[in-house]
Amino acid sequence: MTAPPWPDTVTLHGQHVRLEPLSPAHLGDLQDAVRDGELWRLWVTAVPTPEGMAAEIERRLALRAAGSMLPWAVVSLLPGPLQGRAVGMTTYMHIDAANRRVEIGSTWYRQAVQRTALNTEAKRLLLTHAFETLACIAVEFRTHALNQASRRAIERLGAQLDGVLRNHQVNRHPDAGGSLRDTCVYSITAAEWPAVRAHLQHQLARPRPLPA
Repeated sequence: MTAPPWPDTVTLHGQHVRLEPLSPAHLGDLQDAVRDGELWRLWVTAVPTPEGMAAEIERRLALRAAGSMLPWAVVSLLPGPLQGRAVGMTTYMHIDAANRRVEIGSTWYRQAVQRTALNTEAKRLLLTHAFETLACIAVEFRTHALNQASRRAIERLGAQLDGVLRNHQVNRHPDAGGSLRDTCVYSITAAEWPAVRAHLQHQLARPRPLPA
């Protein structure tokens, strides 16, 4: 008998955000979301265009079927016109079931919800599920070495820099000119999780702006 995929598909519920298993039904919301700030123009990360969103959803679902990714649509529960709508994507990726490790990545949010409590709570939900349900030994984060905003956000979570993979990838963004990407690898270990959890709870207790 074939073993079920690890980790299993699940919906994660919070006060400010709900993480729903990604599906083609999220297409319209996600096309609208990516237009907010024209996020695909950021050359230090990979965000689909509105026209490429359907293909990106299919790609992520194919990786799910292969057991290497668990993708979610990020649904805002913040008060306002975006409440109940998908405002971005996130995943567990580079899944290593044998060693119980995952990477949280391929994440993006529409501009209006950036710097709200949504991202902090989404990360808390993902980390809680990884460490307390899946019994992960570590959770990774990876980002372009020049993506300073992403690096600061990862460091604010309490993740530690493991190292830099030099000339890790060819950046295929049309504005990158075929440049080579250095990738910063961060992680949070199971032993560090209780302190990180307390830190995230403290951050979520602070007043945050609502979507613009």
